[in-house]
Order: sequence, then structure tokens, then C-alpha cells
Amino acid sequence: MGSADRFRAAVEQGDLPALAAQFTGDVRLHSPVTFTPFEGPDAVLGLFGVLLRVFEDFRYVGSLEGFAETGTDGAEAPSAVLLFRAVAGGRQIHGMDLLQFDEAGLIKEITVMVRPRSAVHALGEAVLAGLVADGLVPAPADR
Repeated sequence: MGSADRFRAAVEQGDLPALAAQFTGDVRLHSPVTFTPFEGPDAVLGLFGVLLRVFEDFRYVGSLEGFAETGTDGAEAPSAVLLFRAVAGGRQIHGMDLLQFDEAGLIKEITVMVRPRSAVHALGEAVLAGLVADGLVPAPADR
């Protein structure tokens, strides 16, 4: 089973320990709903814990493999794109997970892209609520 297949299986089964075992110690995740990436296994795993609750009818619908520059250091790395569909906040979502691997086949960088914009907004609100509920980020200040 390839690295992308292991990631896909862990997400589909909601197996957070299996997911955590696939991350480098300095993994980072670029999210469509935050400017600053989630950095380190604990932060990335915490986000996946929230996503697995927020997404409804989540399913991968395709995959592509190749090489691409990472956002971290610009080096070309083995990469895979997993295409998915889901529902979040009542909105249909179409997205992709770009996985980038180190020499050992561990995930060093994940970039999640989602469309349409209305779904990104609904997803962002649901994810923020989940992160606050799990104590991973402070509640936003009242405006």
C-alpha cells in the first residue's frame, strides 16, 4: 500500500492513530480557512479530529500522483492529490488534499483546497467551532 493509500484509508476509517503515524515531526497543513498553517503533528491531528466530525458524506473520488514543489522550502517532493466530495454546514463541497512526502514516505506537508467559496465559508465556521470546542484555539473575541 502506497503512502497516499495509507493516508486515505486512515481518513476513511477515522483512524487518528494511524493518521498520526504517517506525519513527520515537522508536518504542516495549509488550510483553506486559515492563513497561518497548522504546524506539528498535534496541531494537524487536532484539525483532522475536527474535520472528521464536521464533514458529512465524505468520500474520496480520485487520485493523482507525481512531483511538486513544497510550500515550505520549494524543493520538489513526491506528491499525491486526493480528490474528495463532502457536505459541511449544509453545503456541497468539492476539494482536494495535496500530500507531499519526505524520503521515507512520511507526510511533511498537506495543502487542502476547497470550492465553492460559500462552502469554504461554511466549512470555516464549522471548523472554528470545533477547534474552540476541543480547546485547540481560543474563542474569538466578541466584535
